Amino acid sequence: MNAPVDVSFFARAAKPLTSYRPYWAKRFGTAAFLPMSRAEMEKLGWDSCDIILVTGDAYIDHPSFGMAVIGRTLEAQGFRVGIIAQPDWQSAEPFKVLGKPNLFWGVTAGNMDSMINRYTADRKIRSDDAYTPGDIGGKRPDRAAIVYSQRCREAYKDVPIVLGGIEGSLRRIAHYDYWSDKVRRSIVVDSKCDLLLYGNAERALVEVAHRIAAREPVEKITDVRGTAFVRRPDDESGKGWFEIDSTTVDEPGPVEAHINPYMTTSEQAAAQGSSCSKEEGGATDSVAVGAQSTGATDQNSPNPTIQAIQFVANPALKTRLKVPPREKTVIRLPSYEQVKSDPVLYAHANRVMHLETNPGNARAMVQAHGEGVTARDVWLNPPPIPLTTAEMDHVFDLPYARGPHPSYADENGSHDHGTKIPAWEMIRFSINIMRGCFGGCTFCSITEHEGRIIQSRSEDSIIQEIEDIRDKVKGFTGTISDLGGPTANMYRLGCRSPEIEAACRKPSCVFPGICQNLTTDHGPLIKIYRRGRALKGIKKILIGSGLRYDLAVKSPEYVKELVQHHVGGYLKIAPEHTEQGPLSKMMKPGIGNYDRFKQMFEKFSEEAGKKQFLIPYFIAAHPGTSDEDMMNLAIWLKKNGFRADQVQTFYPSPMASATAMYHSGRNPLTKVRRQMRDEAEESVDIVRGEKRRRLHKAFLRYHDPNNWPLLRDALKAMGRADLIGNGKHHLIPTFQPLTDGGYQSARRKNSTPTGVKSATAAAPAKSTKPGQPQKGRILTQHTGLPPRVTGSAKPSARKPR
Repeated sequence: MNAPVDVSFFARAAKPLTSYRPYWAKRFGTAAFLPMSRAEMEKLGWDSCDIILVTGDAYIDHPSFGMAVIGRTLEAQGFRVGIIAQPDWQSAEPFKVLGKPNLFWGVTAGNMDSMINRYTADRKIRSDDAYTPGDIGGKRPDRAAIVYSQRCREAYKDVPIVLGGIEGSLRRIAHYDYWSDKVRRSIVVDSKCDLLLYGNAERALVEVAHRIAAREPVEKITDVRGTAFVRRPDDESGKGWFEIDSTTVDEPGPVEAHINPYMTTSEQAAAQGSSCSKEEGGATDSVAVGAQSTGATDQNSPNPTIQAIQFVANPALKTRLKVPPREKTVIRLPSYEQVKSDPVLYAHANRVMHLETNPGNARAMVQAHGEGVTARDVWLNPPPIPLTTAEMDHVFDLPYARGPHPSYADENGSHDHGTKIPAWEMIRFSINIMRGCFGGCTFCSITEHEGRIIQSRSEDSIIQEIEDIRDKVKGFTGTISDLGGPTANMYRLGCRSPEIEAACRKPSCVFPGICQNLTTDHGPLIKIYRRGRALKGIKKILIGSGLRYDLAVKSPEYVKELVQHHVGGYLKIAPEHTEQGPLSKMMKPGIGNYDRFKQMFEKFSEEAGKKQFLIPYFIAAHPGTSDEDMMNLAIWLKKNGFRADQVQTFYPSPMASATAMYHSGRNPLTKVRRQMRDEAEESVDIVRGEKRRRLHKAFLRYHDPNNWPLLRDALKAMGRADLIGNGKHHLIPTFQPLTDGGYQSARRKNSTPTGVKSATAAAPAKSTKPGQPQKGRILTQHTGLPPRVTGSAKPSARKPR
């Protein structure tokens, strides 16, 4: 049974992308590549750009790169769109290269959050950047969205700035910042943008572009879904909303019963089974009244129990009470100042925000920033309405060149050598067939950015793109590297009922188990696989995207199709852990699902006469993971013969639920209270500090001799010295070979080696000490460079961090 993709609530709820009247500049036609220079603009006959996009990535005209999708979508609406890719942020001059945009700036940090792109999970700066020609690091600043917005404002201060991309999307409210270890303000405030578009923003951006083109002031555009903006408390446009105050958490305590005014003191005492007479050994009047005030008691119990009063609504008023419409209701979150100083309120705000992510029932939210005259509200409209299949086809069928901009080519006109862009190389022959993910994994940001409603392309559109790659892309040898998306096997899966889908508030459709209302039919996906590999000139179609194996086991036919035709020897899946403690904090299925999938994988591989292997991925140091959990995972790995090479350590990305756990020590998957009352509201074990994070990472690489000294000490401290020995049943041996004490990742350039200066620093002058900036270099707080030594202050006696 196919999910009712185009008959759902969402398909009828928004204006189609293709229904707008094109802007007058559509007469200029379509550009082979969106221009990056004045010379390219002149060839197209342009005297100016209507919209200029600024991005931290190299410009690759491919539908897997956000700026290309946004640029081509706006071009299809008739706008003249230019791109400034990876500009030098040291001054505003590089931002003037295309002139002044007629309508607005479109700013993004790129396909990745700039901080995650530039730093490892251990906060070490990376020396590479997969989105840069030549894989060179340092081509974008820290917090690129903020820096680019500042420079755009300096270049042309009266041009509106529309911020987007995943960096803006994940920082739309006050958020914990792992790199500075503090809660930062909403990026709307820090960037001083006029409008933030979060999520996949085609629908919102097209509407905003046409309204700005119609000369509507950007500050008046406050009713577009999927947008965030700053609104002063006295702004008239914010009037007429019903506000729900969610700035505090419940603080349960004793409820005092009301004293009945029609009973005498002696009658009150008698009702408690006592007397107010001193001769009878009873309580005094004041004590009797005090007993009454604590609530009703059980007369048959020697120890009276306190019972809370139950309030029952007046039936006569039920017909008169009217719930305000959700579209005119706003939830007030705890302010930035509150969540900055109170981790419990931070966890509460994170939980509220995640409950308001379904476009069918989400309400607007508002969060105060500042106090007194500086006070302003960051207003978040409900999430955007997902694209229909027809709209997805429209976006992906636009005339992409499917390659890097010609300016990145080497002297031979090639992009395959010194100017190779690794991210493009990875997706060069891949096809995105859907968007969104209803998995809800707490450490992942896909759901927060793309939403949990699956948006799928049509079969014909996907097949057409396969043929385009075959016929038009240079270097194609007959193998499609991926046919997937955020999740490979969620294509056309969704809720059986449009009404339930629009009303549901669950953060995941597959945890703690697969929802009974979720369709799990993989038939449409199997059909695409078969049709695609039957095309002339297509030798192989591989599946490289992540696979939800708990969904796959529901369709043995799909697993057979996948294993026998679309696995290139290895298939990567992500159980993430084996123990229930961390799995429950991740919202991931138990390891039993992995075992069932593994049985099916091996059975169908054997039937096909192929020797194929599963490569499971695991996370170290995730919130809720104890040392014993990691030890048990290491034992499981050795028992099953796995030796992990690339190890993934938990990386607290902004706005993720797991990040809220990491910062607050509370579990936002349950109701957040000041005082935890049962095991379901337990505090979360947080893996902090370099030593403990290294230990958890070492358990995953139990086979590395460099980790054996650390593991021996830990196992002895845990009372598990029985795992140290030279037998097959032991985890690590007693002997210690000569090692270098380091760890060499399989990744060619994982991070800046010890003793090597940051890639962002210019080459120092001969008189400059290593690691110090060159004299005369412009520095900002975002460059990541060490502070300039001016000689005006005495050097600190403390050692540098």
